[in-house]
Amino acid sequence: MSKSFPRWFFVLIGLVILVVVSAVVLRFINVTEKVPVKTIKANVKPHTTAANSRTFSITVGNDKHVFLIMMENHNWSDIKNNASAPYINNTLLPMASYAEQYYNPPGNHPSEPNYLWLEAGTNFGISDDADPAFNHQSTTQHLVTLLSHAGLSWKSYQEDISGTDCPLTGSGLYAPKHNPMVFFDDVTNANDPNSSNCISHIRPYTELATDLQQNAEPNYSFITPNLCNDMHDSCAPMNDPVKQGDTWLSQNLPAILNSQAYMNGGIVFITWDEGVGGDGPIGMIVLSNSAKGGGYSNTIQYTHSSTLRTIEEIFGVTPLLGDAANATDLSDLFKAFP
Repeated sequence: MSKSFPRWFFVLIGLVILVVVSAVVLRFINVTEKVPVKTIKANVKPHTTAANSRTFSITVGNDKHVFLIMMENHNWSDIKNNASAPYINNTLLPMASYAEQYYNPPGNHPSEPNYLWLEAGTNFGISDDADPAFNHQSTTQHLVTLLSHAGLSWKSYQEDISGTDCPLTGSGLYAPKHNPMVFFDDVTNANDPNSSNCISHIRPYTELATDLQQNAEPNYSFITPNLCNDMHDSCAPMNDPVKQGDTWLSQNLPAILNSQAYMNGGIVFITWDEGVGGDGPIGMIVLSNSAKGGGYSNTIQYTHSSTLRTIEEIFGVTPLLGDAANATDLSDLFKAFP
């Protein structure tokens, strides 16, 4: 014969169930409050679907990042297969796309005219390496101003500058001729060493690592090592310009390649300013998840106008500056052009 349970037993069971349910609910609320919410800032563009003709607004940030690293005064034949450049040849080229027929613009020498060309598609008739006091330009038709007008950020990271003034003159192993932005009056407030605009955009190279770690890097980073590290001078203790530059790349490039900016669609261009004994060929190495990579190379003829055009196309800024309007872009080096 079955035995009935007393009323207090059922009350006890009900209280236990109530306590367990309450604990589960409180735990769920606590976890929910701790989930972070990410806000994405961007331009709003309406999108209409054909299925229901409703309009949705989605915000997407401009997350394109381009790094242009400048090296100095060597033909490609001095770099490729050179035992003094093991990092370039054994690490970078097998993972990169690169050009075999990349030149400085015809007859464009020495350094400064080539740096100006990469910024504006012309040398403005300049054929020397004089400071901005002599060779400054009043035009606003140059790359970084187009970027600024488009709401895109930029910095010129220069090794061996203080960051406390606008670096209009050489100091130590820093040379203005390798820093094209300081030749434009709208950047420097007409050669003002105290220009806040210049100081905020022309920064010591050492700040790049921090910017990368904090995801605070600009859309466009123009990078110039000092006169020893860019293969320009022969310096102790190596006394081998190619080895010096190759070593600098091996010590500094990984910070870029391991950054979120690079891994999320970033592009690194490494090139040289000019040929020696002629116009080249000089090196052009492209590193990106969007590049064909795997050691792909081509023999299409390019110049610095090609690089400028490519950067303008990546960021969608116009007009095409100077000779960039006539140039072949670098899209063949990419499997998916950004």
